[in-house]
Amino acid sequence: MSTTDLPCAWGGPTLRGRLRAVAEDFEVEELPSFEPSGDGEHHWLWIEKRGANTEWLARQLATFAGVAAVDVGFAGRKDRHALTRQAFTVRLPGRPEFDWSAFVAEGVRVLGTSRHARKLGRGSLAGNRFTLRIRDVEGDVEQAVAQFEQIKSLGMPNYFGEQRFGSGGGNLAAAEAMFAGRRVRRDEREMLLSAARSVLFNDVLAARVGSGHWNVGLEGEVWQLEGSASIFGPEPATPELVERAEQGDIHPTGVMWGKGALRTQAEVARLEQACAAARAGIAAGLERAGVGMARRSLRVMPKHMVSDREGPHWTLRFELPPGSYATSLLRELIMPMDGGP
Repeated sequence: MSTTDLPCAWGGPTLRGRLRAVAEDFEVEELPSFEPSGDGEHHWLWIEKRGANTEWLARQLATFAGVAAVDVGFAGRKDRHALTRQAFTVRLPGRPEFDWSAFVAEGVRVLGTSRHARKLGRGSLAGNRFTLRIRDVEGDVEQAVAQFEQIKSLGMPNYFGEQRFGSGGGNLAAAEAMFAGRRVRRDEREMLLSAARSVLFNDVLAARVGSGHWNVGLEGEVWQLEGSASIFGPEPATPELVERAEQGDIHPTGVMWGKGALRTQAEVARLEQACAAARAGIAAGLERAGVGMARRSLRVMPKHMVSDREGPHWTLRFELPPGSYATSLLRELIMPMDGGP
């Protein structure tokens, strides 16, 4: 599944540049939703990794500590081709002391340790902080800066990035094979279901970006509060709700397909049903799998956005909530010279 052809909200990129020439060009730092308590049977580790896969590192930690892989927790998967800083927990009951300074893995540093009472769960984040360096930019820089400012003020489409779909869209193809009867491991099943739901969400969002209605309400809309998981509606797009949407206080949502009834009505429901019908095999597979219908904001508002130019290079700094993709911001601004972010 390629996201290359998905419509852009702000006119499309006017620049070309080199992305991820080195891992340090794509820095990601987790913003934890809590601080470790300082005691408990879970050892809390703050780790920097370069060019390493999150699941691979979790297995290395488990092997080093002599525990099962299930005893290692992390909040989210981070890009392999990046410099990332993120938290892990390792359950070591009855072992208050442990020499984490002896842990050695290529491209990995343990920056700090503490203790906590619970395993770190998926999604236990306030967000992620990004520093992205684009080298050797060419094109209309003034227009790109203007687009950057539009995103700062008005947000961007909350597309799932290509990482969600695996190399060459392999996760989506594997999901279709699973729905056709191929058996998969439990952990793989979760990943494939996520890819299937994500492609339907992207279809809905693409249709609304194409019509210019991704950040404003339509008849039958269901809304999400900014900075919250709270969903409300369907409610008519009254002048008050339209004003709140313009201010970024609320956002239209798109369906994460599954079992059950659509919450939207009227125009929005018809659009979402049409997108599901266009991928009927995937929609039916999700329903049989028993995942429930859910909603996701169509728009994301990056925080603390700043940019710096130094010669031919451009550096972007911003924060995103959990589950949103930096590559979805990049695709609005930059056409990569080397194939894609």
